[in-house]
Amino acid sequence: MTARFLVTASSEMQSVAVGWQIYSLTHRPMDLGLVGLAQFAPGILLFLVAGHTADRIARNRILRTCYGAFSICSLLLLALTFHGLATVWPIYAVLVFNGVIRVFNGPASQAFLPLLVPNQHFANAVTWSSSMFQTAMIFGPLAGGVIYGVSSSPVPVYCCAAIAYLSALLLLWRIRVPTAASQRNPASLTMVLEGFHYIWRNKVILGSVSLDLFAVLLGGAVALLPVYAREILNTGATGLGLLRGAPSIGAVCMAIALAHWPLCRRAGPAMLACVFGFGVFTIVFGLSGSMAISLAALVLLGACDMVSVIVRHTLVQLATPDEMRGRVSAVNMVFIGASNEAGQFESGLTAQWFGTVPAVVLGGVGAIAIVLLWTWLFPSLRRVDELK
Repeated sequence: MTARFLVTASSEMQSVAVGWQIYSLTHRPMDLGLVGLAQFAPGILLFLVAGHTADRIARNRILRTCYGAFSICSLLLLALTFHGLATVWPIYAVLVFNGVIRVFNGPASQAFLPLLVPNQHFANAVTWSSSMFQTAMIFGPLAGGVIYGVSSSPVPVYCCAAIAYLSALLLLWRIRVPTAASQRNPASLTMVLEGFHYIWRNKVILGSVSLDLFAVLLGGAVALLPVYAREILNTGATGLGLLRGAPSIGAVCMAIALAHWPLCRRAGPAMLACVFGFGVFTIVFGLSGSMAISLAALVLLGACDMVSVIVRHTLVQLATPDEMRGRVSAVNMVFIGASNEAGQFESGLTAQWFGTVPAVVLGGVGAIAIVLLWTWLFPSLRRVDELK
C-alpha cells in the first residue's frame, strides 16, 4: 500500500507539471486532450498481451519492472526540460512510453491485491486500498502544484517523482507472496481473449464497467483543469494542484465512511445513483466561476465516483477465478483508461470546438443520460444487492 501510494502520488505530481508545462507552451485545450490520448493509445494495442502476461508471470516481478520504468520516464522529462523545449512533441513521446508501462502495471496491480488478502476481507480491503489511492490523489496534485508554483519550474517536480518511484520499487522488492504453481498452457488467441469473453458473458460486470467507461468518458473534466486554473478561476499552478486534488478529498471521505459502514444492501442502485450525482456535480463545476464552489463540486463529484469504484472493483475481482484475474483486469483497465485518458482527449477536443465551459457542461449532461440508459439496458445491475 505504501508503494502504491508513492507511485500514485508521483504520477499525479507529474501530471500537474506536464499539464501546466504543455499549456504554458501552446495555450491550446486540444493539446491537453492529447496528453490523455498519448497515454491511452498503447492500452488499446497492448491490453490483451498485458493481461495474459499478468496471468503467466509473477505479478510482483511485473510491478517491480514497471516501477523502475516509471522512474525512467520522470528522468526523461527532467532531461528534456533541462535541454529546453520549443515544442511539446518530445513530451508526448515520453507519455506514450509511460502509457505502455501503465498497460502492464494496471492488470498486475489489480490482480495482486487478492493474493495479499483473504476473500472474506477483500471488499473491505478494496475500500481501504482505495482510501490510500485517493489520499495519494490528494497529496500528489497538491504537492506538484505547490512545488511548481514556488519554483516556477517542473524540474523539482520531476526529481521528486523519480525519487518516489524508486522508493516504491525498493518497498515492493521486500514483498514475498507465496503463490501456487500456475497452469502453463500454451499461449493462444482464445486464451488471451478469454478475459473479454468472461466480462461479455457476465452482464452485471459488463454493465458496471461500461457504465463507468461512458459516464467518465463524457463527464471527465480533469483534462481542462489547467484552463480553469489559468483563465476562468485565475488561481495559477498552486490552484491547479488544489483543483486536481479536490475529487480525491471527496473520494477519501467516502471511502472511510464505507470502510466503517459498508454497502450491505442495494449496492447496484447506490452505484447508479452516485454516477448520476457525478454528472450533476460535473455540470455545477462547469458553470462555476467561484473557486470555493468549484472545489466543493469536485469534492462531491469524487465522493460519488468512489462508490462506483468500490462496487465495480469488488464485483470484478471476487467474481473472477485467480487464474483469469490478469486478463479480466486488463479488460477492466482498458475501460478505466478509456474513461480517463480517452476522456481527456474527448474533453480537449470538445473544448476546442465549443469552448471550455460548454464542453464540461455537455459532458455532465451526457453522464446523466448514460445512467438513465444503463438502468434500462442492464436490469441485473439494478438488482445487485450485497457485495460478496
